[in-house]
Amino acid sequence: MPDSWVAAHGASRLDGCPRLHHERQPRVDGARGSRFEHPDRRITYKRTALESGEGLSMSRHLRTFYTLTVTQVLSLIGSMMTGVAVGIWVFNETGDSTPVLLTSFFAALPLMLGGSLAGVFADRWPRRLILILSDTGQAVGTLLLLLSFASSHFELWHLYAVSLLQGVLAMFQRPAMEASVTMLVPEGHRDRANAIRQLVGPTAGLIAPVVAGFLFTIIGVTGVMLIDLATFAVAVAVLLVVEIPQPQRSSIGAAASGSVWREMRGGFDFVWTHRILFLMMLYAAFLNFLIAGPMRLTTPYILTLTGSEEILGILLGVLNLGIAVGGIAMSVWGGTRPRIHGIMIGLLVRSAFIILLGLARTPVMLGITLFFVYFTNPLVDASMMSMLQLKIPPDMQGRVFALLYQMMFFANPLSLLLTG
Repeated sequence: MPDSWVAAHGASRLDGCPRLHHERQPRVDGARGSRFEHPDRRITYKRTALESGEGLSMSRHLRTFYTLTVTQVLSLIGSMMTGVAVGIWVFNETGDSTPVLLTSFFAALPLMLGGSLAGVFADRWPRRLILILSDTGQAVGTLLLLLSFASSHFELWHLYAVSLLQGVLAMFQRPAMEASVTMLVPEGHRDRANAIRQLVGPTAGLIAPVVAGFLFTIIGVTGVMLIDLATFAVAVAVLLVVEIPQPQRSSIGAAASGSVWREMRGGFDFVWTHRILFLMMLYAAFLNFLIAGPMRLTTPYILTLTGSEEILGILLGVLNLGIAVGGIAMSVWGGTRPRIHGIMIGLLVRSAFIILLGLARTPVMLGITLFFVYFTNPLVDASMMSMLQLKIPPDMQGRVFALLYQMMFFANPLSLLLTG
């Protein structure tokens, strides 16, 4: 789920998705693939050996997934360090936090407006190529910003323009990466893999501010951006040598092929036709709408109760620790079967601790409730993402994931607006 909200993924009635295929193992007809058939509408596609967990390439693709995850953490740490350093510099120069908020707005704007379009290209083009171009383009944006600072001609609109450019590139990167997980990780490993991916944001969020704050006083904003460029270089170098398999064309994917508009509409039609999938995505967006705004009030709420910035820093660290511990626990445990049970348990526990958070008045209780509110994120998000990766044909996942993220990004600012 999106980085900006700590929020982004058997066969019960919902988990079985009656309008999609059941979560049962397919009949194996050969080493290279087994025929997968949806119980109604006769939607079929070939399930590859990797998807079934067969074949000698499984361990190699798993290594690729973990390698990409590590480089993604490094790259995100670099990007967050640049964000922190630039934010410190701008605030020191202007005394105004508005430019920092506008930077986040311009970075999120492309996904809000054009996310579904990016999903078409995630299904149409080689996903490894999209990831390479996206990382390279974002590095170019950072380089332009670095040159602006180094030449002493920096203006705020430079920052906004680079944020918009990098937002466009991230818009293409996100669905391509999510859809690549399906091709790299066998079904039986995806809950753990998605839980590990939940650790990317919190890990970077714990490391980047501390390192950036320390380095800013030593090497300045340009030095921090040079480190960011180095992390981009590592990420691109790894992408150049790894392999990300392309999905086989499914019957529904073939029926939706054609122009960009036709393929984008094909993603909408697929979600709308499979109503249980549409309701799951709508529920996820609505849940984000309910939680995003109130949870953004955590900082002023804690400051009002404690009056201490030191306690605020500790509690925000506990918050990220909750996500990290939850992700580690989920990666070891592997989640529930059916997965919908994990989602329901996670949401019930989260709801209970959100209520307790509203009643908490001491730093200890605030820390406990914040920890468990965010501890449930990996269970809910990883289980939901694994369900979607199983239920959606691999060659349609870019479009569906892009639509999901677009719905979430629309819900997020609306929640903030109505809350504040």
